[in-house]
Amino acid sequence: MSKKLYVGNLSYEVTGEDLQALFANYGEVQSAQVITDRATGQSKGFGFVEMSNGQEAQTAISALNGKELKGRNLNVNEARPQADSGRGGGSGGPRRDGYGRGGGGGGRRY
Repeated sequence: MSKKLYVGNLSYEVTGEDLQALFANYGEVQSAQVITDRATGQSKGFGFVEMSNGQEAQTAISALNGKELKGRNLNVNEARPQADSGRGGGSGGPRRDGYGRGGGGGGRRY
């Protein structure tokens, strides 16, 4: 069963190909990606690597956590499932009670 790893503190110059090549030294890499800002395409400084099994993932964590890559010390650990931020996938339309979703602070007091 594959294991997904979080790779943080990446230099903005690091690419998915860089991660692929680095982690391939420790086992079969199924995928490697650097997360980028949708609007600018700029790296957000972290990414994910999926290794083919848990043993290879643990070997990569042990070898690479704290290792320097392009001037930055990597932070490598098991990826955790994304937490629900509470923002949900709602349509943003009116609520069932008809009051809408918007808010804003109350009116001014004179």
